[in-house]
Amino acid sequence: MIESNDKEFLYVEKYRPSKIDDCILPKRYKDTFKKFVENKQIPNLLLTGSAGVGKTTVAKALANELNADVLVINASENGNIDTLRTTIRSYASTMSLMGGLKIVILDEADYLNQQSTQPALRNFMEEFSDNCRFILTANFANRIIEPLHSRCTTIEFNIKEKEFPKLASQFMKRIDSILEKEGVKYEPKVVAEIITKYFPDFRKTLNELQRFSMVGLEKMPNDFDVDSSSIVLELLKNKEFGKLRKWVGENKDTDHLKVMKDVLNSDIFENAFIPELVLIYNTYDYRNAFVADREINLMAFLTECMINGKFK
Repeated sequence: MIESNDKEFLYVEKYRPSKIDDCILPKRYKDTFKKFVENKQIPNLLLTGSAGVGKTTVAKALANELNADVLVINASENGNIDTLRTTIRSYASTMSLMGGLKIVILDEADYLNQQSTQPALRNFMEEFSDNCRFILTANFANRIIEPLHSRCTTIEFNIKEKEFPKLASQFMKRIDSILEKEGVKYEPKVVAEIITKYFPDFRKTLNELQRFSMVGLEKMPNDFDVDSSSIVLELLKNKEFGKLRKWVGENKDTDHLKVMKDVLNSDIFENAFIPELVLIYNTYDYRNAFVADREINLMAFLTECMINGKFK
């Protein structure tokens, strides 16, 4: 049974692995990270891959097993140039109290400004290389400038199709132990179906399981099969702006990029509008990395599609 942090309520934090051995990863990745731990040293790392696959968990587990001092910064919230010049410089310029490594984890580093913050980070990696390492996590590797790529060992969390069964089985066993410890009654078939729907997004799966566990997991939850994409497409096609705005506001934890991609790949538009839709999608997909409020960015995308779209 994985150790739990009983001070936390959310499953994703309460049962977050603190050791690489406890992380659910393909063997090729786990072996690499375990080698870092054995050597008691790591290079600067860039961990990329889709949301929820374990990038931040691995970064924190590495720092924990290396007994390193660690500074965690969410770059999407505190990734401005002043943060690097003050917080990071102040932290990285001093020696560790324990005499070991210091690690800066920049979560969601793809939201750092490519013209100012990322170039400054490149210089910090060189300036503080004696006692500090940087671990960057990013959903979109192409949003990290090339000079940072060249200064980091890049590991892309890309699960191959043949690896899915083994990892899903490991995750099922982990979920079993979590639900048993939480005292949740469940039917294995129900849990398996939920895992199948969201895997390999571990975070999304755990969040949904915790939500459904409130009413029990002995039968399939009534709202499990609700397809959020179909709701958005119906409101979009009927041009029900008020209801669409309400839906976006009530579903703030939804993957905004997935919603936009589902609209792009839908069949509700006439063929003549598709080229324009691609350009609209490209614009808002790019802006999503830098805007202050991604909820507004999603609503702006949907509004432009609603206004300009030629529907079947």
